[in-house]
Amino acid sequence: MNKHVWKGLLLVACTVAMAACGDREAERAAAAAAAAAQAAAQEQQADEVAKKYDSALASRDWDMARIHGVALLDQYPDSAAAKRIAPGLEEVKAKAEGAREQRRMESLWDYSQVSAEGGTQRSAALLSKEPVDVDGSGAKPVQLVFRDHPKWKRSSYLVLQASDFAKACYSRCSVSVVADGAAARKISANRPDTDEATAMFIDDNKALWRLARKTKVLEIEFPVKDGSLHKAVFEVGGLDGSQMPGWD
Repeated sequence: MNKHVWKGLLLVACTVAMAACGDREAERAAAAAAAAAQAAAQEQQADEVAKKYDSALASRDWDMARIHGVALLDQYPDSAAAKRIAPGLEEVKAKAEGAREQRRMESLWDYSQVSAEGGTQRSAALLSKEPVDVDGSGAKPVQLVFRDHPKWKRSSYLVLQASDFAKACYSRCSVSVVADGAAARKISANRPDTDEATAMFIDDNKALWRLARKTKVLEIEFPVKDGSLHKAVFEVGGLDGSQMPGWD
């Protein structure tokens, strides 16, 4: 092979190599540009979710904030928005759980307004967390009631679905009340001498209402017909004071 042919082949080889090198650079540049565009799109999408999260926080909608926050961290974990909200998300989750628990307790109460002599009777009633067996016939719910009657005025009482309260309560006895695990306090009570309902009034309805309004759980221990003591637990934390005007 002569010198001129050899030089020609070298020139062709170099040209091909340079072209291939240029193609690889172009491919790398295109890939980098595509990756950058995808990253920018991901950041934009993350920012959209973060805006919903921030809006929910501003309105104190903890459930929606939790939903958007979790979605942001799950879908865009490496985004700037995810890194921004991550430190506070556990607190938001806790507040969302607290809000759900509050709604659950609120749903336990039953409010009523009925016409009565002289006006309207209002009541707020709640069943015990667990049924109570007071006479061996089987466990049944105990009811706690706050009532505002135009004639009989304000009262609070317990209602049994079986047996009866202790005979001593027909004159005067007491119940033991524990609020959120604090020390027990005695409150006087009386069982009206009537067969209309198996109910026992807790005399200091103001004190009982105050306890119900500022605590989550009330435990009330009361004496029954055979002389034994039984305890009913009430989840009172959802009591809505606006349903009983003037009580707060």
